[in-house]
Amino acid sequence: MKKEIKINGMSCGHCATHVEKAFKEIEGVINASVDLLERKAIVELSKHVDNERFKEALEEEDYELVDIRDI
Repeated sequence: MKKEIKINGMSCGHCATHVEKAFKEIEGVINASVDLLERKAIVELSKHVDNERFKEALEEEDYELVDIRDI
């Protein structure tokens, strides 16, 4: 199971690293890969994770979740 998450607020590689780390700390996340130019993350899951959890993780790091969809 994978999700594509569109993100506002990232401006550099350091931002992308923070987002990847925040997502990887969520239980059920196997891997997270952030594309800074596309302003999105692809997250691979081992089980269902509520979309609200991703929003919370981003807000804790001062980023904004724009959209999220299953892929």
